[in-house]
Amino acid sequence: MTQPARGVRRSYGVKAAPYGFLLPAAVLFVLFFALPIGYAIRLSFHKIEIKGLGLGKGAKSEVFAGLENYTSALTDPEFTAGALRVLGYGALVVPVMLGLALLFALLLDSERVRARSFARLAIFLPYAVPGVIAAVLWGFLYLPDVSPFHFLLDRLGLPRPDLMDGGPLYLAMANIAVWGGTGFNMIVIYTALRSLPAEIYEAAKLDGCSEFQIALRVKIPMVAPSLVLTFFFSVIATLQVFNEPTTLRPLTNGIPSTWSPLMKVYNDAFTGGNIHAASATAVILALATFVLSFALLRASNRRTAQGAGR
Repeated sequence: MTQPARGVRRSYGVKAAPYGFLLPAAVLFVLFFALPIGYAIRLSFHKIEIKGLGLGKGAKSEVFAGLENYTSALTDPEFTAGALRVLGYGALVVPVMLGLALLFALLLDSERVRARSFARLAIFLPYAVPGVIAAVLWGFLYLPDVSPFHFLLDRLGLPRPDLMDGGPLYLAMANIAVWGGTGFNMIVIYTALRSLPAEIYEAAKLDGCSEFQIALRVKIPMVAPSLVLTFFFSVIATLQVFNEPTTLRPLTNGIPSTWSPLMKVYNDAFTGGNIHAASATAVILALATFVLSFALLRASNRRTAQGAGR
């Protein structure tokens, strides 16, 4: 009777072992991800109601607001203007960053490139610089009074562009994002290129393909999943832009406190003190990011399935 009991306990322990390993990650996920999201959703459906002059105990109470916060957020012109700014910012950042990442990955994968290790490290190194520090460094390079580039242009008698106001401001912030994010995307694409079988390249060379034709017709189609992955990451990061405009804002008057939707969330929560409206805006932004990512992934999967069917 003892032997079967030990066998049952041992079998149960083996089956429960994976759940034991997953338990710490599950607890951290619930505490620092699921619960904050649930709390933010709860706050978004409530508001503070003030009775009388708002003085004394019980003058302020939290009441159910329904969709009022969501309606106010969607009809807020500052939120709409911030969303349009982010879309214009993303239209500059994503194509340029992914184009440079693909170009650098293809160049590093070429047999004619020398000092490959140094070049790979040099391209990836800006990604290791924290976003706030990168924005501060580039911000001082943009300022006319302290920038060495403006000093050289002044000595040469050339006009000094103002990159901290108006339309050039988009280029200035896009440059920071491209400088910092190209290296990461390049590493992802380059890793995918290095994993491709060498026999494919040899067969293409035997067919008379040049290096350019191999890159265009062989390498790029075969690393398409990596391009899709980096595209998703770039789109999500663009929708959540916060560091660059927030860090550059003290250096110029051209960046309002609600330049991006995330900046509006921060401004409503910690400057205006309206945590409920900020929660509703954050939920809307999260839903928009999810819907856009899901739609892009669905379209990519459908295109991949059609290509496989052919």
